[in-house]
Amino acid sequence: MEHSVEVKIYDQVYHLRGESDAAHAQELAQYVDERMRAVADVTGAVDSLRLAVLAALHLADEVFQLRARQQQLEGEIRERAQRALAQVDQALKNSA
Repeated sequence: MEHSVEVKIYDQVYHLRGESDAAHAQELAQYVDERMRAVADVTGAVDSLRLAVLAALHLADEVFQLRARQQQLEGEIRERAQRALAQVDQALKNSA
């Protein structure tokens, strides 16, 4: 079911429509607002479009780092699972 939620990001009000939970939309908006304010503090920029683009770049960097970490962990899990399977296979061969 689609609904509308009002959020505030960098002193601007936005009306979002979608199927996501309103609390989740507020949490996302708050995170974006915090990122924009952090960029403003560091850069001294005041143009909201420029801040939004810089914040988006920071958020994209976070996503890329998390994806890389996820791939690394998936690889480690895959290797451990293969080693465990090999040990089980070996144990079954030895018991036969």
